[in-house]
Amino acid sequence: MEFHHIPVLLEEVLEGLQPRPDGLYLDGTVGGGGHSAAILEKTAGQGRLIGLDQDPRALAAARKKLEKFADRVTLVRSNFRRLGSVVEELGQAGKVDGILLDIGVSSHQLDEAERGFTYRAEAPLDMRMNPDGAVTAAQILNEYPEGEISRILWEYGEERWSKRIAQFIVNRRAEQPLVSTVDLVDVIRAAIPAAARQEGGHPAKRTFQALRIAVNDELGALQEALPAALDALAPGGRLAVISFHSLEDRIVKNFFSEQAKSCTCPPDMPICGCGKKARLKIITRKPVTGSEEEIKTNPRSQSAKLRVAQKI
Repeated sequence: MEFHHIPVLLEEVLEGLQPRPDGLYLDGTVGGGGHSAAILEKTAGQGRLIGLDQDPRALAAARKKLEKFADRVTLVRSNFRRLGSVVEELGQAGKVDGILLDIGVSSHQLDEAERGFTYRAEAPLDMRMNPDGAVTAAQILNEYPEGEISRILWEYGEERWSKRIAQFIVNRRAEQPLVSTVDLVDVIRAAIPAAARQEGGHPAKRTFQALRIAVNDELGALQEALPAALDALAPGGRLAVISFHSLEDRIVKNFFSEQAKSCTCPPDMPICGCGKKARLKIITRKPVTGSEEEIKTNPRSQSAKLRVAQKI
């Protein structure tokens, strides 16, 4: 299948990053190269870009998409949580003018049924963005304790039937292991009461989301990537993050807020004793969301939220 991914909030990202002709930019989730190509176009033939992705198929697609930019592009197979090391190895630490992190699964990965991301097709319970990753969804479902499965579904999927689904999963695996996405969907349908299954879209949506986040340690990767991105930026450089889940957005919002604070001493202290200085200026006080037109043409952009900050 040809790699196909529609970049979300494209114009908003360009407005946030404000690419300049001689700038150096980093796309931590290069995917099919849509955002990266637009950033390079804005640099008027002189800017450079470092693109990271842990999915070799995504990198191959990006290489094809960006081939016209030739030696202005450096592609590296890596999770964005290691962007600090990549930038350092390339001798660009503290010199990057803009960084984009587009968190979550790509359109192509969802459409690639054999990867196990979608509940709409039968496939092995994999869900790894990096095919060399250590943990699959099947391992979580068949080996993790019931309480841990319930926690994953509740925390990462906000699934109100998490305890009941976890119980049904454990009961099912006692008879035979869960192997395919269809096995999991059947268990979820059995666990959620009929009346509740009629609410809020497909009953398996939240469980699949939660497992994908757990398999790929998406929240942990984001928490590591944000401070690394700040260190990698040059003064005046901008960090743009697109999230698709409330937990991800909260992590970004809190990080930006914390790094935008200066003195944290009590108000009654006459002289600052903490020495803390703000490292970021928040550009988007509220998250930027997709227009009605974009959501209509690309429904997956409906939950996208963009936050942008600038290094001081």
